[in-house]
Amino acid sequence: MTERLDARRPDAPTLSAQYQPGEVEQRRYEQWVAGGRFRASAQSDKPPFTVVIPPPNVTGSLHMGHAFEHTLMDALTRRKRMQGFEALWLPGMDHAGIATQNLVERQLANEGLSRHDLGREKFVERVWQWKAESGGAILGQMRRLGDAVDWKRERFTMDAGLSRAVQTMFKKLFDDGLIYRANRIINWCPRCLTALSDIEVEHTDDDGELVSIRYSDDVVVATTRAETMLGDTAVAVHPGDERYQHLIGTEVEVPLTGRHIPIVADEHVDPSFGTGMVKVTPAHDPNDFEIGQRHALPALTIMDERGVITAPGPFQGLDRYEARPAIVAALREQGLIVAEKRPYVHAVGHCSRCKTTVEPRLSLQWFVNTAPLAKAAGDAVRDGRVKIEPAELAKRYFAWVDNMHDWCISRQLWWGHRIPVWYGPDGEIVCVGPDDEPPTGTGWHQDEDVLDTWFSSGLWPFSTLGWPEQTPDLAKFYPTSVLVTGYDILFFWVARMMMFGLYAMDGRQPFDVVALHGMVRDEHGKKMS
Repeated sequence: MTERLDARRPDAPTLSAQYQPGEVEQRRYEQWVAGGRFRASAQSDKPPFTVVIPPPNVTGSLHMGHAFEHTLMDALTRRKRMQGFEALWLPGMDHAGIATQNLVERQLANEGLSRHDLGREKFVERVWQWKAESGGAILGQMRRLGDAVDWKRERFTMDAGLSRAVQTMFKKLFDDGLIYRANRIINWCPRCLTALSDIEVEHTDDDGELVSIRYSDDVVVATTRAETMLGDTAVAVHPGDERYQHLIGTEVEVPLTGRHIPIVADEHVDPSFGTGMVKVTPAHDPNDFEIGQRHALPALTIMDERGVITAPGPFQGLDRYEARPAIVAALREQGLIVAEKRPYVHAVGHCSRCKTTVEPRLSLQWFVNTAPLAKAAGDAVRDGRVKIEPAELAKRYFAWVDNMHDWCISRQLWWGHRIPVWYGPDGEIVCVGPDDEPPTGTGWHQDEDVLDTWFSSGLWPFSTLGWPEQTPDLAKFYPTSVLVTGYDILFFWVARMMMFGLYAMDGRQPFDVVALHGMVRDEHGKKMS
């Protein structure tokens, strides 16, 4: 008879009254990893099942929303593996250009330094140092969750292979005429001093003011931003507005400036809003910029990159928020204020990183011509190559890709993929691929900007598998099977992966199914972040 364990013996093991997962889970998980339980082989003859992880920002940590999303991917991958598929769940992180640079700059500020004190090369070295020391918190959390990912395939958007993919894609788009440089209105953060993508701008309803200003006896315009009148180059009315037919083609003087500007007719103007007249400031408003383009109006930049007034006159040197009440006060003194409404609630964009109010700004930037890429992305869903779940969200996807604006991809940062374009002393522009030697000689220099983080993450489903090289992983595991992600980035990330995947991979979609899930929100309805 087997001797019964006497729990009263001094050397007998003690059992906790409750299950202690920490005593079991880490040991068991490391056994799984060491035993290759999550490894996938490109040489396998099993049918592939591929999931790429939506790469979390290297600056962050996983929260309840990530835990929910990772649970879905983990369950899908483990089930497919048990069903006989060669299942790959590929992990990785995003370099998060603006967020990471801001974080390291704050560290430098605590030391009494700025990135300019270090210089570009030393600053980038400092960021890599931070990444090595502190940027791996997310990976530890993924292990703690028990994610069944293939750790030997872990990728980072700034690693050597993905950097090669980014440079290859830029060169390909440039050579095909799908990348260009132009002066356009972009979202600008006066604090971060960089252009922003739409997803990096958060819109809130803020209290402001609506001021009606008399330009002449016949011309009254309303504005929430009186300071921008210093850059007005026209007043616009609707061509069918009978009230103002006699004014079209005449000129009016801009108060406080002495400048005379034309009155133009444009379909964009809503005759029912305010007086039916709008001031046109092409360098500081996207709609005004388009009006300016249609009527060949000059674009006067009246603020610098920090939001300080540069227009000559008594307001020069004032911050935009100092200039606004000063200009209203000067107009009031001259009897030119017709009406003032406070508070006036209207939508205002803020930088998602630092909460500074975003400034529409005319700026020389690099853009992707999205029209042919977006059409292909729409066609891939319409013809069934890609299925969006739940199906009702396909309408939202089409609303975006069918009306997509060209994409501003340049960022005024030091951390990120530097734009591979060199400028020569006589105005030459040379785009350099990963296997090309950059031009040398006096006067040649590389573009100072880096690429939008979404550019590199848009390559994620195929760059992580070895593209632009034709690797066994790429042949086996592309297209990926399912993308699990939040519906909030359907346009910003999913659409970009669709555009780039179809373009780079000869019409083959980056994934067969897009599975969109809801958000984990706090008590105020804001998503976890």
